[in-house]
Amino acid sequence: MASDLSFVAYVRDQMHGAGAVTFKKMFGEYALYVDEKVVALVCDNQLFVKPTVAGCALLGTVTEGLPYPGAKPQFLITEQLEDQGLIAELMRATAAELPAPKPKPVKKAAKKVAKKSERSRGQSR
Repeated sequence: MASDLSFVAYVRDQMHGAGAVTFKKMFGEYALYVDEKVVALVCDNQLFVKPTVAGCALLGTVTEGLPYPGAKPQFLITEQLEDQGLIAELMRATAAELPAPKPKPVKKAAKKVAKKSERSRGQSR
């Protein structure tokens, strides 16, 4: 069952104050980002947060779940979702502990355009 956009919007609103919060639809479900880092997934209208030491410290007792078959266990957020302050702090702490996203590779078409513009600049001198 795919997640409802209204639930994803609610989760995003609960994350207010965590940083630059965005989400993208992926494979019928949603990835949640804070400052361009994937910090959580929404699958089947449930919130799964990437496990971190800081997140575990904030939550205390954690419940883990699998967002989809074959996934690594993640923190399953249930009743805590109602606490906007806790969710924002959890997402900030999770994002701070995760590595920066890897730069995306330049596509072949963009490389060709760059080479052509370099050549044309060299000929105009």
